[in-house]
Amino acid sequence: MKLKQLFTDDDAVSPVIGVILMVAITVILAAVIATFVLGLGESVSSTAPQANFQEDYEAGGSGGDINLSSSGDGLLTVTHTGGDAIAAENLYMANGTDRKDWTATYNSGDKISAGNSITVDVDDDATIRVIWSDDSKDSSAELSKWTGPNA
Repeated sequence: MKLKQLFTDDDAVSPVIGVILMVAITVILAAVIATFVLGLGESVSSTAPQANFQEDYEAGGSGGDINLSSSGDGLLTVTHTGGDAIAAENLYMANGTDRKDWTATYNSGDKISAGNSITVDVDDDATIRVIWSDDSKDSSAELSKWTGPNA
C-alpha cells in the first residue's frame, strides 16, 4: 500500500458529510412537525383574552370610581361590551403615568363580563388604555384605547 496515496485520498469525506446533514435535517423537520401536530406551541405562551370595550366621555363630569386625572376635565365610562369574561384584578386602567385596577369597583375574583362598566375621572387631553395582565404579571396586552378630545 502506498502511504502517500492514503493521505491524499479523501473520496469518502463528501458522502459521510452528506449523510450527516440529511439525518440532521430529518430530525429537525420531525421536531417541527411534532410541535405543530401535538400542539406544544400553544401551551407555551399565555394569550390575552378577546374582549371589546366601549368608552363614553362626559365633559365636566366627576366622581368616578378611579381617578386618573390631574385637572378633572371629565368622566369616562368604560363598558365591557362583549367577548371573554376577565378577572377584575387582571384589568387595569392606565393613562401613561398611573395604573389602577378594576378592583376599585369590583371585588378581587369578580369576573368582568358584557355589561360591566367602570367610571374614570380623566383629563380631556389624556389617552386612557384598558390593559389586561396575567396572574403572574409576566405578560400584558392593550384591550382598548381612548384618546381625549384635546389630545
